[in-house]
Amino acid sequence: MRAMVLNAPGERLALHERPDPVPGPGEVLIKVSACGVCRTDLHVMDGELPQARYPVVPGHEIVGRVAALGAGVLHLRPGERVGVGWLGHACGCCPYCAAGEENLCDVPVFTGCTRDGGFASHVVADAAFAYPLGEAGEDAALAPLLCAGLIGWRTLKMAGEGRRIGLYGFGAAAHIVAQVARWQGRQIYAFTRPGDRQAQDFAMTLGATYAGGSDAPAPEPLDAALIFAPAGELVPQALKAVRKGGRVVCGGIHMSDIPSFPYRWLWEERKILSVANLTRADAREFLALAPQAGVSARVTPYPLAEANRALDDLRAGRLEGAAVLVP
Repeated sequence: MRAMVLNAPGERLALHERPDPVPGPGEVLIKVSACGVCRTDLHVMDGELPQARYPVVPGHEIVGRVAALGAGVLHLRPGERVGVGWLGHACGCCPYCAAGEENLCDVPVFTGCTRDGGFASHVVADAAFAYPLGEAGEDAALAPLLCAGLIGWRTLKMAGEGRRIGLYGFGAAAHIVAQVARWQGRQIYAFTRPGDRQAQDFAMTLGATYAGGSDAPAPEPLDAALIFAPAGELVPQALKAVRKGGRVVCGGIHMSDIPSFPYRWLWEERKILSVANLTRADAREFLALAPQAGVSARVTPYPLAEANRALDDLRAGRLEGAAVLVP
């Protein structure tokens, strides 16, 4: 197998040749056909996630075909198309798992962070966390749904039932969330990097009511604001934009420090919430909903060996939608 390996934080990925892995009990070997490139991969590369282990193969938006089954795996079959996301395993017995909150598991395993991920030709995954995808849709277009879509969906649900939704940072997650929210009959207000007319125009093509820079005030009070950019300074900005009782939901796993702000911006029962990982129930719900909503991810494909270029383009904001590695 071939894999793009991150040997230590701060380094570039290196292409390695390895023996094909063998799935253990309860595991499945997947031949990767596409793997999305997520901002979380940049956090892993930059050493910003304390739970990460190195060396590691990043990548947690995996689409592929079952190549081999480990002992005891009965619900999947060889050749079946499956997807694997960020949450690669949960213990099933801690208080959070017992309460149906496996996203908060005390001893989780994260794909492409604490176990090898999908920037490779093959990957081993916990079969219980591999989602059957059926045959509809192209592999590359499905890959971003496995994180950008899933986390975006959980973030949107935490926003409540409000009609006017602000999206701060219009990348992979936001461009999927925008489609779902519009299908639900909501209005989308997109806030991008100041001066990024390309992203703003892209948002308008997806049905946004408004698109402008994140440094500008909202044109009208928002019911909720979803923050996908890892910039802590956007939290006070979003608080000023939401109405009384409104919600600001932070959808990323890492964010720079949030600067201090006057209490009056939080007063009147405004709320700041964070999203942590996702559950398998989130995945089943969203993957069933996405075709109904007509979700179509905008993707730019890259060969596996050009993973560093894809990550550079993501970091620089040169992408419209999502980057996807195609081994």
